Amino acid sequence: MHKFKFTIRGNEYDVDVKKLEGNIARVEVNGTCYQVELKKERVAPKTPILKRPAVKHAEGSDKIKKVAEGLFKVKAPLPGNIMQLYVKEGDKVKKGDKLLQYEAMKMENDLLSEKDGVVSKINVALADAVLQDDELMLIELK
Repeated sequence: MHKFKFTIRGNEYDVDVKKLEGNIARVEVNGTCYQVELKKERVAPKTPILKRPAVKHAEGSDKIKKVAEGLFKVKAPLPGNIMQLYVKEGDKVKKGDKLLQYEAMKMENDLLSEKDGVVSKINVALADAVLQDDELMLIELK
């Protein structure tokens, strides 16, 4: 299996590990066979292991919330830059209509309306930088 040469108190020993099962090894030392028990010392790892608590999100934080009766906030799903506005205040929109285009993570994304209604307020302009969950516009339900 493995051959080693040990020097102990000036004496040389040729050690040949024949078999290793669990913590018992069969070794041959200078032609004589021995069965030895191996004991492992528990060595602490050199690199510390970081344990972080799980991130807790507020209940319903992934849902669109009503601002007031009949108003819905349209929020930025990712941080990015506003590239184009397809609507203006007072425009009627239907579910699935394009509201704006923004660039996030080097990709152009269209933000679509999730509800039918009228755009009551737009809080962004072209080339604005937005963060995740920033309020982009309000849609008044009809």
